[in-house]
Amino acid sequence: APPVSHGGGVIAGTRHGSPHRGGGMLGGGVADAAMNAMGMGMGMGMAMGGGKNLSSSKRDTEPEKLFDDDDDDVDDDEEEEEEEEEEDSSEISASDEDGSWIAWFCGLRGNEFFCEVDEDYIQDDFNLTGLNGLVPYYEYALDMVLDVEMPMEESLTEDQQEIVESAAEMLYGLIHARYIVTNRGMHAMYEKYRSAAFGRCPHVFCQGQPVLPVGLSDLPRNYTVNVFCPRCHGLFFPKSTRQANIDGAYFGTTFPHLYLMTHPVSDIAETISFSLFHNCYI
Repeated sequence: APPVSHGGGVIAGTRHGSPHRGGGMLGGGVADAAMNAMGMGMGMGMAMGGGKNLSSSKRDTEPEKLFDDDDDDVDDDEEEEEEEEEEDSSEISASDEDGSWIAWFCGLRGNEFFCEVDEDYIQDDFNLTGLNGLVPYYEYALDMVLDVEMPMEESLTEDQQEIVESAAEMLYGLIHARYIVTNRGMHAMYEKYRSAAFGRCPHVFCQGQPVLPVGLSDLPRNYTVNVFCPRCHGLFFPKSTRQANIDGAYFGTTFPHLYLMTHPVSDIAETISFSLFHNCYI
């Protein structure tokens, strides 16, 4: 048979599927291209699927890691808080063990006028004569001042406990008024007077003369404390409002006079001349 033309061969090859070179190359190229495309699609799908799984697994693990870190931080904070609470409790227990009620009371802000009364003086019943009729819950208040454990404390209500605390302050104040007229009490108040712990006279001509605390009544709950100037012999209210609210009976009516008799002013002549001048000037 005569050979067909190139164009017919190509057409015959494509129509009848003859193994013509041109037709075979065209069919193989299309198949290879299709296979390559499918392979690339599967590879990209696998890559994208793998990346998606990796990112999703990463997202799944990251919150767990963050949650674990938060737990660690919370645990650390709780441990620090517990350590601080233990330190605070140890400091409180140490202060309770080292300090007494008398030292605590005299160290309160506004109680600078008080001196620390010796426990030996308080333990002497003679020095406490007549106070049991003025102070409610006298026995409980005395045990609190002397830091004696009270076995009946559990039976007291909260209101009664507050009354006992207030009674302890009153009892100590009345004991303090008796203690400061003794030799040891005078010496303790002398140190405070030298350091002007009771304040200074507000008059200009007194030139900052230190003053002494005095009460207008020996019975509690009548008058608040005043201060007495040895130069002008004037009575004044303390500058501090905390100190001005202290009961005057906790210092008594005779303390300044006895103090000046045992510790006279060195410049007595100047004090007398100043008093005369002050009276004439007024």
